[in-house]
Amino acid sequence: MIEIVDLILALSQEIKELKVHIELIKQTRAERFKETWLDNQDVMQALHISKRTLQTFRNNGTLPYSKIGGTFYYRVSDIENVLQRNYYNQNYKCDTAK
Repeated sequence: MIEIVDLILALSQEIKELKVHIELIKQTRAERFKETWLDNQDVMQALHISKRTLQTFRNNGTLPYSKIGGTFYYRVSDIENVLQRNYYNQNYKCDTAK
């Protein structure tokens, strides 16, 4: 009888551990899809650019995108990366002429 109780307690503990593991997996999946996506209009307004400029950014690979039907979507993090890569601070002196 004691053996059955021990088995049930062990099984109960394993079930609890599985529940925790499943919740972690669900959170990880949610984090992947939590990323904010913007459509063409939102990106053009945010960057103050024309539709043609945005098309150029897509064509030359400057800005990654996803296309569903006829609508383009852009990750906010990709837009931030483009801005960061092209950041220029004129007060920063870089001695490249050696």
